[in-house]
Amino acid sequence: MIREHFQYRTTITSIIADRQDHIDAAKEAMIAARTELERVIAIDPFFGMTFEPYPAPAGSCVAERMADAGARAGVGPMAAVAGTIAWAGVEAMQRAGAEFAIIDNGGDIAVLSDRTVKIGLYAGTSPISGTCAFVLPPQEEILGVCTSSATVGPSVSFGTADAVTVFSRNVSLADAWATSICNRTGRNEDDVLAGLPPEGIDGVFIVLGDRISCRGEIPEVISADVDLSLITSGR
Repeated sequence: MIREHFQYRTTITSIIADRQDHIDAAKEAMIAARTELERVIAIDPFFGMTFEPYPAPAGSCVAERMADAGARAGVGPMAAVAGTIAWAGVEAMQRAGAEFAIIDNGGDIAVLSDRTVKIGLYAGTSPISGTCAFVLPPQEEILGVCTSSATVGPSVSFGTADAVTVFSRNVSLADAWATSICNRTGRNEDDVLAGLPPEGIDGVFIVLGDRISCRGEIPEVISADVDLSLITSGR
């Protein structure tokens, strides 16, 4: 198994695969996705700035995925950018013949796997952080495991959750909904949990301090000593 850190502009990822050519395919696809998105934003800067749903121009698969996910989750298109780019990378790995392919784009993860995979949970200063992991059975289709946090990382959040992890076959949608749900935390918990999981989402796992809330279908969660040095970050 090969694990490689890859950074292109502000896209900072870890790529995991069995073969180097699969990793190379992921890099090429993520650069292409970033380049496509940058062209869209150069033409319409508001696409990259708004926190509200906003339409994508025709002809950009990357922007269309982001805009559709944002509209369904009630957030701006950029809320789905990391998951969308990770998704593009894993799709390219799959086309290159990979049966095992993982891209972690700053906590927004796309997974294709012919084996069981454990994904550790990092939730900042929560006492739950680093103590558990999701156990994913083999995935013949790409799965999005996307996490948003109000207390970790540079992304803007209007909530208070230490971690909101969302599972979906639509990686862009998982990313957008993780942001949307995280934005609502800190309000009435019953209101936040009402209606979860939304359409297109398998399950939601929320960490707020020492409390956990779950909705929908969540992978098995086990106790684990998470190696925090594996967290994807710039360096």
